[in-house]
Order: sequence, then structure tokens, then C-alpha cells
Amino acid sequence: MNKETKETAPKKTAALAKTEKKPVRENMFPMFVEAEKMLERLADLTTETAHKAFEFFVKRGGELGREIDDWFRAEAELLRAVTVEIRETDKLVSVTAAVPGFKPEEIEISLDGRELIMSGETVTEEKKEDEDTIYSEWRSNRFFRRLTLPADVDADKVKASLDHGVLMLKLPKAAPKEVKTIAVSAGKN
Repeated sequence: MNKETKETAPKKTAALAKTEKKPVRENMFPMFVEAEKMLERLADLTTETAHKAFEFFVKRGGELGREIDDWFRAEAELLRAVTVEIRETDKLVSVTAAVPGFKPEEIEISLDGRELIMSGETVTEEKKEDEDTIYSEWRSNRFFRRLTLPADVDADKVKASLDHGVLMLKLPKAAPKEVKTIAVSAGKN
């Protein structure tokens, strides 16, 4: 290396390191994302569940009549159950969901009209042993819930918070749309 290369190399490395860093989220609340992204994730999860259910079907000998059990078993292994409560007042729709073990940055929320989609995934290192797992609900490190809200809400005023494993959404109702009256006049068009 020449003298100029030796002097500029550390500067270039430092500049490159700055650009490669992941952006830090200022607020540590669950992230709102586009509905299309969440629906793509739902399609992927459905495909993954179907493959897992088929594996269970094949493992038990392909006996017909218990396919729904295979599907529910696959869902239980792939997704964590999330209990939800939806409440409504004159001005607000509140959604509370139990998501223990998740951090705010691991949760994504999407709102499209009255459709609310909540998704989360924790990143954990899994150690595989030589044993064959027969059934496990402990591996579920993600959830996905799609809910229909009872009223239209103002997406710009939604507030989300996570406190001790409980996700709380406050969704202010949207102002009712005014009905327009159109005057009809006599005469020719």
C-alpha cells in the first residue's frame, strides 16, 4: 500500500461503517406497516402451515378424516396463540392483545379500513438435538392476527403501546361521513 492509500483506508472504513448501520427507531412502539406487506406475510404463513399440515398427514399414514386436526396442529407449532379483546365507546375502539415475550420493535401493525392486522416475531437461537420432536408449542416465536373492527377509525390518530406483554391499541373513530343532498331542478338536461 502506498502512503495515500494507508491514510484514506481508515476514513473509508469509518464512512462505510456509518452507512451500514441499521437505522435506530426513535420511538420504541410497535411499528405500523403497509397492509400489502402483512397480507403477503399471511399468504406465506398459510403456505407454510399447509406444508406442515401435510407432513403431519403423511407421518400418520395418510388416513383421511383428520386433516383439520393436522391443520390445527401445524398452526399451533408455527404460530403463538394471541388472545384479543376489542371494546368500543362512542369515540374510540380499543384493542388489547396478550403478546408476552415480544419487544415493541418485534411487532408490526397494519390498518386498512376496518381491517386490523397484528404480527410479531422474536429472534431466538434454536439448538437442535438428535431427538425427533413429536409435538411442540414452545417453538412458536411468532404470531399473526387479522381482525375486523366494529367501526371506521382514523388511522392517523392511532396510538399503540406495549406494557408487560400486553399490546394496547387506541383507535379513535373516524368522523361520520356527511350525506350530501343533491338538488333536482326542473327542466331539460
